[in-house]
Amino acid sequence: MAAEQAVVTYERKGPVAVVTMNRPDYRNAQNSVMTYALDDAFYRACEDDEVKVIVLAGAGKHFSAGHDIGSPERDIDVSYPRRAGLWWDHTRHTGGESRFAREQEVYLGMCRRWREMPKPVIASVQGACVAGGLMLAWVCDLIVASEDAFFADPVVRMGIPGVEYFAHPWVLGPRIAKEFLFTGGRMPAQRAYEIGMVNRVVPREELTSSTLELAGKIAEMPTFGLSLTKKAINQAEDLMGLQSGMDSAFGLHHFAHAHNAEVGEDSLSGMDARSMKQAAQKQE
Repeated sequence: MAAEQAVVTYERKGPVAVVTMNRPDYRNAQNSVMTYALDDAFYRACEDDEVKVIVLAGAGKHFSAGHDIGSPERDIDVSYPRRAGLWWDHTRHTGGESRFAREQEVYLGMCRRWREMPKPVIASVQGACVAGGLMLAWVCDLIVASEDAFFADPVVRMGIPGVEYFAHPWVLGPRIAKEFLFTGGRMPAQRAYEIGMVNRVVPREELTSSTLELAGKIAEMPTFGLSLTKKAINQAEDLMGLQSGMDSAFGLHHFAHAHNAEVGEDSLSGMDARSMKQAAQKQE
Protein backbone atom coordinates (compact mmCIF):
# COMPACT_ATOMS: atom_id res chain seq x y z
CA MET A 1 0.00 0.00 0.00
CA ALA A 2 1.55 3.21 -1.17
CA ALA A 3 2.26 6.56 0.46
CA GLU A 4 -0.01 6.36 3.47
CA GLN A 5 0.74 3.94 6.27
CA ALA A 6 -0.34 0.39 5.51
CA VAL A 7 -3.08 -0.91 7.82
CA VAL A 8 -1.52 -4.37 7.47
CA THR A 9 2.17 -5.12 7.02
CA TYR A 10 3.78 -8.24 5.61
CA GLU A 11 7.26 -9.55 6.36
CA ARG A 12 9.07 -12.77 5.50
CA LYS A 13 11.30 -14.32 8.15
CA GLY A 14 12.68 -17.42 6.44
CA PRO A 15 9.80 -19.92 6.12
CA VAL A 16 7.51 -17.74 8.26
CA ALA A 17 5.28 -14.93 6.99
CA VAL A 18 4.44 -12.33 9.65
CA VAL A 19 1.19 -10.49 8.98
CA THR A 20 0.73 -7.53 11.32
CA MET A 21 -2.37 -5.41 11.89
CA ASN A 22 -1.13 -1.83 11.91
CA ARG A 23 -3.69 0.56 13.40
CA PRO A 24 -2.09 0.92 16.85
CA ASP A 25 -3.67 4.35 17.49
CA TYR A 26 -7.07 2.62 17.40
CA ARG A 27 -5.93 -0.56 19.18
CA ASN A 28 -6.00 -2.32 15.78
CA ALA A 29 -9.77 -1.98 15.45
CA GLN A 30 -10.78 -3.81 12.30
CA ASN A 31 -12.40 -1.76 9.54
CA SER A 32 -13.09 -3.05 6.03
CA VAL A 33 -9.81 -1.70 4.69
CA MET A 34 -8.00 -3.86 7.23
CA THR A 35 -10.20 -6.87 6.46
CA TYR A 36 -9.33 -6.85 2.78
CA ALA A 37 -5.67 -6.03 3.47
CA LEU A 38 -5.52 -9.08 5.76
CA ASP A 39 -7.09 -11.15 3.00
CA ASP A 40 -4.44 -9.93 0.53
CA ALA A 41 -1.66 -10.78 2.98
CA PHE A 42 -3.03 -14.26 3.70
CA TYR A 43 -3.39 -14.96 -0.03
CA ARG A 44 0.19 -13.84 -0.55
CA ALA A 45 1.48 -16.13 2.20
CA CYS A 46 -0.53 -19.13 1.01
CA GLU A 47 0.63 -18.61 -2.57
CA ASP A 48 4.33 -18.43 -1.63
CA ASP A 49 5.76 -21.95 -1.68
CA GLU A 50 8.62 -20.88 0.58
CA VAL A 51 6.22 -19.86 3.37
CA LYS A 52 5.34 -22.78 5.62
CA VAL A 53 3.80 -21.00 8.63
CA ILE A 54 1.91 -17.71 9.05
CA VAL A 55 1.96 -15.50 12.14
CA LEU A 56 -0.83 -12.98 12.77
CA ALA A 57 0.20 -10.13 15.08
CA GLY A 58 -0.93 -6.67 16.11
CA ALA A 59 1.26 -3.56 16.27
CA GLY A 60 1.44 -1.58 19.48
CA LYS A 61 0.04 -2.36 22.93
CA HIS A 62 -2.92 -4.45 21.79
CA PHE A 63 -3.62 -7.31 19.41
CA SER A 64 -7.07 -6.01 18.46
CA ALA A 65 -9.89 -4.24 20.28
CA GLY A 66 -12.41 -5.67 17.81
CA HIS A 67 -14.52 -4.33 15.00
CA ASP A 68 -14.24 -0.63 14.27
CA ILE A 69 -17.44 0.89 15.66
CA GLY A 70 -16.25 4.46 16.11
CA SER A 71 -12.89 5.54 14.68
CA PRO A 72 -12.68 8.38 12.09
CA GLU A 73 -11.72 5.74 9.52
CA ARG A 74 -14.74 3.53 10.04
CA ASP A 75 -15.87 2.58 6.52
CA ILE A 76 -19.12 0.72 7.05
CA ASP A 77 -20.82 2.57 4.16
CA VAL A 78 -18.05 1.95 1.62
CA SER A 79 -18.38 -0.66 -1.11
CA TYR A 80 -15.61 -3.25 -1.51
CA PRO A 81 -15.27 -6.12 -4.01
CA ARG A 82 -16.75 -9.20 -2.36
CA ARG A 83 -14.53 -12.23 -1.89
CA ALA A 84 -16.06 -14.43 0.80
CA GLY A 85 -19.37 -15.08 -0.90
CA LEU A 86 -21.92 -14.00 -3.47
CA TRP A 87 -24.15 -11.84 -1.31
CA TRP A 88 -24.85 -8.49 -2.96
CA ASP A 89 -23.22 -5.14 -2.26
CA HIS A 90 -24.61 -3.97 1.08
CA THR A 91 -24.36 -0.28 0.09
CA ARG A 92 -27.24 -0.68 -2.39
CA HIS A 93 -29.64 -1.68 0.39
CA THR A 94 -30.86 -0.54 3.79
CA GLY A 95 -31.84 -1.97 7.16
CA GLY A 96 -31.35 -5.62 8.00
CA GLU A 97 -30.74 -6.54 4.37
CA SER A 98 -27.70 -4.27 4.20
CA ARG A 99 -26.36 -5.31 7.60
CA PHE A 100 -26.80 -9.04 6.96
CA ALA A 101 -25.08 -8.86 3.55
CA ARG A 102 -22.14 -6.87 4.89
CA GLU A 103 -21.52 -9.00 7.96
CA GLN A 104 -21.94 -12.20 5.94
CA GLU A 105 -19.03 -10.95 3.83
CA VAL A 106 -16.57 -9.04 6.00
CA TYR A 107 -17.08 -10.77 9.34
CA LEU A 108 -18.41 -14.33 9.20
CA GLY A 109 -17.42 -15.11 5.60
CA MET A 110 -13.87 -13.80 5.82
CA CYS A 111 -13.19 -15.55 9.11
CA ARG A 112 -14.49 -18.85 7.78
CA ARG A 113 -12.30 -18.65 4.74
CA TRP A 114 -9.23 -17.69 6.79
CA ARG A 115 -9.83 -20.70 9.03
CA GLU A 116 -9.38 -22.83 5.91
CA MET A 117 -5.94 -21.47 5.00
CA PRO A 118 -3.89 -24.56 4.07
CA LYS A 119 -0.92 -23.47 6.18
CA PRO A 120 -0.66 -23.33 9.98
CA VAL A 121 -1.44 -19.90 11.42
CA ILE A 122 -0.29 -18.71 14.86
CA ALA A 123 -1.87 -15.71 16.60
CA SER A 124 0.64 -13.67 18.60
CA VAL A 125 -1.55 -11.87 21.14
CA GLN A 126 -0.76 -9.04 23.56
CA GLY A 127 -3.05 -6.70 25.44
CA ALA A 128 -6.67 -6.59 24.31
CA CYS A 129 -8.15 -9.36 22.20
CA VAL A 130 -11.79 -8.35 22.26
CA ALA A 131 -14.89 -9.30 20.24
CA GLY A 132 -13.82 -9.00 16.56
CA GLY A 133 -10.21 -9.41 17.71
CA LEU A 134 -11.24 -12.66 19.33
CA MET A 135 -12.60 -13.82 15.98
CA LEU A 136 -9.23 -13.14 14.35
CA ALA A 137 -7.38 -15.11 17.04
CA TRP A 138 -9.87 -17.98 16.89
CA VAL A 139 -9.42 -18.57 13.16
CA CYS A 140 -5.75 -19.21 13.88
CA ASP A 141 -4.60 -22.75 14.65
CA LEU A 142 -2.48 -21.84 17.68
CA ILE A 143 -2.39 -18.87 20.05
CA VAL A 144 0.70 -17.60 21.88
CA ALA A 145 -0.25 -14.91 24.40
CA SER A 146 1.75 -12.51 26.50
CA GLU A 147 1.10 -12.40 30.23
CA ASP A 148 -0.72 -9.08 29.85
CA ALA A 149 -3.14 -10.39 27.22
CA PHE A 150 -6.84 -10.66 27.93
CA PHE A 151 -9.80 -11.99 25.98
CA ALA A 152 -13.42 -10.82 26.03
CA ASP A 153 -16.65 -10.83 24.06
CA PRO A 154 -18.78 -8.13 25.71
CA VAL A 155 -21.42 -7.74 22.98
CA VAL A 156 -24.19 -9.27 25.12
CA ARG A 157 -24.15 -5.79 26.68
CA MET A 158 -25.64 -4.68 23.34
CA GLY A 159 -28.26 -7.42 23.56
CA ILE A 160 -26.39 -9.46 20.94
CA PRO A 161 -25.56 -13.15 21.56
CA GLY A 162 -21.84 -13.05 20.78
CA VAL A 163 -19.77 -12.02 17.79
CA GLU A 164 -20.50 -13.25 14.26
CA TYR A 165 -17.87 -16.00 14.21
CA PHE A 166 -19.60 -17.88 17.01
CA ALA A 167 -16.99 -20.48 17.97
CA HIS A 168 -17.45 -20.03 21.73
CA PRO A 169 -18.87 -23.47 22.69
CA TRP A 170 -16.20 -25.29 20.67
CA VAL A 171 -13.25 -23.17 21.80
CA LEU A 172 -14.28 -22.72 25.43
CA GLY A 173 -16.74 -25.51 26.19
CA PRO A 174 -20.42 -24.79 26.90
CA ARG A 175 -20.32 -23.71 30.55
CA ILE A 176 -17.27 -21.49 30.28
CA ALA A 177 -18.72 -20.05 27.05
CA LYS A 178 -21.89 -19.11 28.92
CA GLU A 179 -19.97 -17.46 31.75
CA PHE A 180 -17.72 -15.68 29.25
CA LEU A 181 -20.73 -14.24 27.41
CA PHE A 182 -23.13 -13.73 30.33
CA THR A 183 -20.61 -11.60 32.26
CA GLY A 184 -18.78 -10.00 29.34
CA GLY A 185 -15.71 -10.02 31.58
CA ARG A 186 -12.06 -10.24 30.68
CA MET A 187 -10.42 -13.64 30.65
CA PRO A 188 -6.71 -13.30 31.53
CA ALA A 189 -4.14 -15.13 29.43
CA GLN A 190 -3.36 -17.61 32.21
CA ARG A 191 -7.02 -18.61 32.54
CA ALA A 192 -7.26 -18.94 28.75
CA TYR A 193 -4.25 -21.27 28.89
CA GLU A 194 -5.79 -23.35 31.68
CA ILE A 195 -8.95 -24.04 29.68
CA GLY A 196 -7.00 -24.86 26.52
CA MET A 197 -7.84 -21.80 24.43
CA VAL A 198 -4.23 -20.57 24.44
CA ASN A 199 -1.20 -22.76 23.70
CA ARG A 200 1.48 -20.77 25.50
CA VAL A 201 1.73 -17.77 27.83
CA VAL A 202 5.02 -15.87 27.85
CA PRO A 203 6.41 -12.59 29.20
CA ARG A 204 5.52 -9.63 27.00
CA GLU A 205 9.13 -9.04 25.98
CA GLU A 206 9.40 -12.66 24.78
CA LEU A 207 6.16 -12.76 22.76
CA THR A 208 7.65 -12.21 19.33
CA SER A 209 10.65 -14.50 19.83
CA SER A 210 8.54 -17.27 21.39
CA THR A 211 6.00 -17.11 18.58
CA LEU A 212 8.69 -17.25 15.93
CA GLU A 213 10.43 -20.11 17.73
CA LEU A 214 7.20 -22.14 17.68
CA ALA A 215 6.62 -21.22 14.03
CA GLY A 216 10.15 -22.38 13.21
CA LYS A 217 9.57 -25.79 14.81
CA ILE A 218 6.36 -26.27 12.87
CA ALA A 219 8.09 -25.19 9.65
CA GLU A 220 10.37 -28.22 9.92
CA MET A 221 7.41 -30.48 9.11
CA PRO A 222 6.35 -31.31 5.52
CA THR A 223 4.04 -28.64 4.08
CA PHE A 224 1.46 -31.03 2.69
CA GLY A 225 1.43 -33.05 5.89
CA LEU A 226 0.69 -29.90 7.87
CA SER A 227 -2.11 -28.95 5.45
CA LEU A 228 -3.76 -32.37 5.68
CA THR A 229 -3.46 -32.46 9.46
CA LYS A 230 -5.06 -29.05 9.75
CA LYS A 231 -7.86 -30.12 7.42
CA ALA A 232 -8.47 -33.32 9.37
CA ILE A 233 -8.83 -31.46 12.66
CA ASN A 234 -11.03 -28.74 11.13
CA GLN A 235 -13.27 -31.40 9.61
CA ALA A 236 -13.58 -33.16 12.97
CA GLU A 237 -14.57 -29.84 14.56
CA ASP A 238 -17.16 -29.32 11.83
CA LEU A 239 -18.59 -32.77 12.54
CA MET A 240 -19.06 -31.56 16.11
CA GLY A 241 -21.44 -28.96 14.69
CA LEU A 242 -19.29 -25.86 14.43
CA GLN A 243 -20.47 -24.72 10.99
CA SER A 244 -24.19 -25.30 11.51
CA GLY A 245 -24.02 -23.88 15.04
CA MET A 246 -22.34 -20.78 13.67
CA ASP A 247 -25.06 -20.35 11.03
CA SER A 248 -27.73 -20.62 13.71
CA ALA A 249 -26.01 -18.09 15.97
CA PHE A 250 -25.50 -15.71 13.04
CA GLY A 251 -29.26 -15.63 12.51
CA LEU A 252 -29.85 -14.85 16.19
CA HIS A 253 -27.14 -12.19 16.01
CA HIS A 254 -29.03 -10.39 13.26
CA PHE A 255 -32.37 -10.83 14.95
CA ALA A 256 -30.81 -8.99 17.91
CA HIS A 257 -29.57 -6.19 15.62
CA ALA A 258 -33.06 -5.83 14.15
CA HIS A 259 -34.68 -5.82 17.58
CA ASN A 260 -32.30 -3.11 18.78
CA ALA A 261 -33.05 -0.97 15.73
CA GLU A 262 -36.81 -1.40 16.23
CA VAL A 263 -37.01 -0.58 19.94
CA GLY A 264 -34.02 1.74 20.33
CA GLU A 265 -31.92 4.29 18.51
CA ASP A 266 -29.68 1.93 16.51
CA SER A 267 -28.68 -1.68 15.91
CA LEU A 268 -26.04 -1.58 18.67
CA SER A 269 -28.46 -0.62 21.45
CA GLY A 270 -26.96 2.85 21.63
CA MET A 271 -23.52 1.53 22.57
CA ASP A 272 -20.25 2.71 21.02
CA ALA A 273 -16.57 2.01 21.59
CA ARG A 274 -16.34 4.50 24.48
CA SER A 275 -19.44 3.32 26.35
CA MET A 276 -18.41 -0.32 25.93
CA LYS A 277 -14.99 0.45 27.37
CA GLN A 278 -16.49 2.40 30.27
CA ALA A 279 -18.89 -0.45 31.08
CA ALA A 280 -16.01 -2.94 31.09
CA GLN A 281 -13.95 -0.73 33.42
CA LYS A 282 -16.84 -0.46 35.89
CA GLN A 283 -17.01 -4.23 36.03
CA GLU A 284 -13.36 -4.63 37.00
